[in-house]
Amino acid sequence: MSLPSTAATTRAVSATRRAARPIVPLLQVDQVITSPETRLSYRIEHLVGQGGFGQVYLAQRRGRSSSVPETLCIKISRRMDGWLREGHFGRLLEGHPRAIQVYDMFPMVEPDGSFLYCLAMEYAEHGDLSAFLARDSRRWTEPAVRREIAGILEVLGKLHRGQLLHRDLTPVNVFVCANRRLKLGDFGIVRQQSDRRGITARTMNALTAPSEFLDGAAPKWQARDDVYQVGQLLAMLVKGDAGSRIRTADVRGLACSDHLKEIIYRCLGERRKRFDDANELIEALRTPPKLLKAGIQRSLKGVHLAFTGILTRRRTEAADAARRAGAVVHSGPSAKTTVVVRGRPNPLQAAGRDGGLKLMEIKRLRAKGIRITLLNEQQFWELTKRRCSVRVVRVGTFGTFGTFGSFGTFGRSARSGRTVHAGGNAALGCTAPP
Repeated sequence: MSLPSTAATTRAVSATRRAARPIVPLLQVDQVITSPETRLSYRIEHLVGQGGFGQVYLAQRRGRSSSVPETLCIKISRRMDGWLREGHFGRLLEGHPRAIQVYDMFPMVEPDGSFLYCLAMEYAEHGDLSAFLARDSRRWTEPAVRREIAGILEVLGKLHRGQLLHRDLTPVNVFVCANRRLKLGDFGIVRQQSDRRGITARTMNALTAPSEFLDGAAPKWQARDDVYQVGQLLAMLVKGDAGSRIRTADVRGLACSDHLKEIIYRCLGERRKRFDDANELIEALRTPPKLLKAGIQRSLKGVHLAFTGILTRRRTEAADAARRAGAVVHSGPSAKTTVVVRGRPNPLQAAGRDGGLKLMEIKRLRAKGIRITLLNEQQFWELTKRRCSVRVVRVGTFGTFGTFGSFGTFGRSARSGRTVHAGGNAALGCTAPP
């Protein structure tokens, strides 16, 4: 593991900025510390960095071990709670290829009787993602971005399945190991939720925390807020810069496919429309996008309809035509929507040709099992030309509307007002004009 020599990676929301305090080393160069748990000794080489938990030192293992590598990191703190939590999750994620490994944990007693708490951890040779992107200008290919973020999500998915929330998914807590392989570390503020409503979040990193929490608008942290932070990491990796937050308005300009832009936008966009958890986001990253093809619709009567894109006629004219054809018109797609009419793509759409806000919502609703038929504009106008059903009046021996008729059925067209004779007991339906 490696940490930058900066201030704490997390902060209380109400905390004010203070001047950085000078680093007081908790361990000395060439100092040898011994674990009473494993009986292994570690020689301290130098300070790597300092974070919210404590300090991290590069160290060398002394003696032989089949399970602990020769070069590793010693993470040390005066705080027992974070030490216990990191050790617990180190055991929980033991052997996971995408989690920074914890090899040993033990306390140390200082001469004055106070305690220091130590973790022997995996060393990430390239440091954290933030520092790596700052010094390495090589662009990450999209397949590599998808693969590496999916790897991080595998760790997060294991936490989410246990109702655990990470809350600190930042570029300084993602580490770059050999072959530019990303691993997740620092589980110091992970908490378990008692139900899916989430947990109260008082501590967070302003760089990747969802805007709802920085503004005080969201009461509790949920799995979808971890997803927001992963969306930030995903966009930073595509951009090649972890120095600033990515806004939804920035997504359109990212150098990646429209499908990946859609994924990032959904992570960062409206909270209720984000991916529910890590596993749903993994599925999106690994599954090729489905093409939005026009479907088949025989009538507009009774359908719940919405429009998207640029139409050849005014939107109000199209809406009026849809209502005359019997449709219920909505301003945008929802769980009630059954038909969406798609016009020409807007060049300023959030995430490319198929990545308008309404189109992304259609895909999200379809993934939830809601059936929505997509129509092109030509199909729509053809359907609006069809006559509506005829109101039928059954008669006995005589006809209606002042006209004596034979045994048959007369009615009045709902559209043209003309009297129509169906003959016998025939039913009249919606037909195209002659």
